[in-house]
Amino acid sequence: MTQPSVRRPDGAVPPLQVAPGAGARVFRAARRVRLGDVRPGDGARLDALARYLQDVAADDIGETEVAGDHRWVVRRTRLEVRRRPRYKETVDLVTWCSGIGAAWAERRTSIVGSAGVAVEAVSLWVSLDPVTMRPAPLGERFGLIHGPAAAGRSVAARLLHGPAPAGIPWRVWPLRVGDFDVLGHVNNTAGWAILEDELARDAPGARVGTAEVEYRRAIGDGAEPGPLGQVRVCSARWGDIMRVWVSDDAGEVALSAVASLVALGG
Repeated sequence: MTQPSVRRPDGAVPPLQVAPGAGARVFRAARRVRLGDVRPGDGARLDALARYLQDVAADDIGETEVAGDHRWVVRRTRLEVRRRPRYKETVDLVTWCSGIGAAWAERRTSIVGSAGVAVEAVSLWVSLDPVTMRPAPLGERFGLIHGPAAAGRSVAARLLHGPAPAGIPWRVWPLRVGDFDVLGHVNNTAGWAILEDELARDAPGARVGTAEVEYRRAIGDGAEPGPLGQVRVCSARWGDIMRVWVSDDAGEVALSAVASLVALGG
């Protein structure tokens, strides 16, 4: 079985270490790794790291936007995991806008613990009109506040991951009420929980070097969840590369993930 491509316009993985522009707005916060964040072995789970990124982004935007300006949904997040933060470790999160598009923006975040940098992250967020929930231009105010950090870098919102190959078996993943967010959709962190689960099934003991989750469409109709339903998951591994796809109840791929495994037992 041939591994499907991860389509990138230039055929390269974008660098995660991009410094903010001069005079940029840089937002800082701190989190302590709690018991509910860690997996056996006490390293923070990927979905916990994604929650930290989501929270610090919301805190940054919450300080600068007029209430109701935008609703933001994540299109893609990539992590470079140098080490997993440990239980009870306090980590500093440093985040800034690293690129701007028509109705979307890129955000870089460094997660730094007592032993140094643990995770570098880059996310692409799409701005939605709070009434129509359609992509909405960022506007002049956003550019004035976050433009200096982006330093003129522009970003595109195209999807990069390929489809699942034919012949891979799918399994059911039941949805829980805790998977849904305030918009009535499955929260983006659930995709990272699925990737973590597939890694445990197919590559126990493997250490993740990089991982990326891409969101193609929302799961859920925006209403109070109720019957919760289920999604289907398939995954495949090619050497040190793990690929995962998740389809919704209509049979459409809603999100996909790719992870590189750099060692076993690390």
